[in-house]
Amino acid sequence: MRPDKSLSPFEIRLYHHYRVVHGVRIALAFVLTFLLVRLLNIPEGTWPLITLVVVMGPISFWGNVVPRAFDRIGGTICGSALGLVALKLELLSLPFMLLWCAGAMFLCGWLALGKKPYQALLIGITLSVVVGAPAGDMETALWRSGDVIFGSLLAMLFTGIWPQRAFLHWRIQMANYVTAFNRVYQAGFSVNLVERPRLEKHLQKILNDVVKMRGLITPASKETHIQKAIFEAIQTVSRNMVCMLELQINAHWASRSSHFVMLNAHTLRETQLMTQQTLLTIAHALYEGNPQPILANTEKLNEIVAELRELLREHQGDALVENSIHGYVWLSMELARQLELMSHLICRALRK
Repeated sequence: MRPDKSLSPFEIRLYHHYRVVHGVRIALAFVLTFLLVRLLNIPEGTWPLITLVVVMGPISFWGNVVPRAFDRIGGTICGSALGLVALKLELLSLPFMLLWCAGAMFLCGWLALGKKPYQALLIGITLSVVVGAPAGDMETALWRSGDVIFGSLLAMLFTGIWPQRAFLHWRIQMANYVTAFNRVYQAGFSVNLVERPRLEKHLQKILNDVVKMRGLITPASKETHIQKAIFEAIQTVSRNMVCMLELQINAHWASRSSHFVMLNAHTLRETQLMTQQTLLTIAHALYEGNPQPILANTEKLNEIVAELRELLREHQGDALVENSIHGYVWLSMELARQLELMSHLICRALRK
């Protein structure tokens, strides 16, 4: 897929209701698979249905379903082979069969703590399914193994029809985060307020939304082949920006004197407007797929520092005012640097 693909209004609405779409997809897939099993009169026909639900149920994005289906197929083949050997050994010696199953389950448990835990668990599950057949009944065991593979392939087929992309969902979630961040930023430094606004719940919600986006990183990387490090870096910057905004609001409202000093700093107000415009541009770029970033204007920040230094000379005796202004200036510079870094990272992601 093209990372810079523009998102249509219909796609945005669709991904805002992705849980409904996921439920409809599973319902249709289950009904069609059930009809297919009945029409073809497939033996052990419950296993394709179970596999379909297991593969498609917990996840909805293409970047998740394909690796999960392949892991299930690989685990099924390995578990089937072990199970068929166990059924053969049962005809010769039950103790040998039990030792074989014990060794296979030990391998399953050992691999489950490795890099492919799901595939390792499928080895044990398939082994259990196969050895559950009557002693020496190879036909039933083979049908059960084939049905699981058949169900995995059907899950990939139904997911591949108009698939949901984790990367597109990530772009929408990032745009929502930037927009929400911009709203809190405007509320925190509004010139129309005479008292500090209560924004703790809003900041916490934004931070929680950032944490939830982490679940999209792995499937989005698999879909686009963009390095996970880029997504992780954007995640870190997003989290840092929320923390800095909270500290910046604290510094802005630390004392009445420092608050009025910063309100009267014309260059500082221009920087606030520039920050808001940068956030809006990033959100627009995520929706449109336009990789042109708006970088923070460091010259403006230098003007702010120079102007506030002049104001600091007028408040040398007030340590609280001086500390608040120094903290606010430093946080403004750091927030601008983080915005610049985010612009570069999003530009790389959309250009990949």
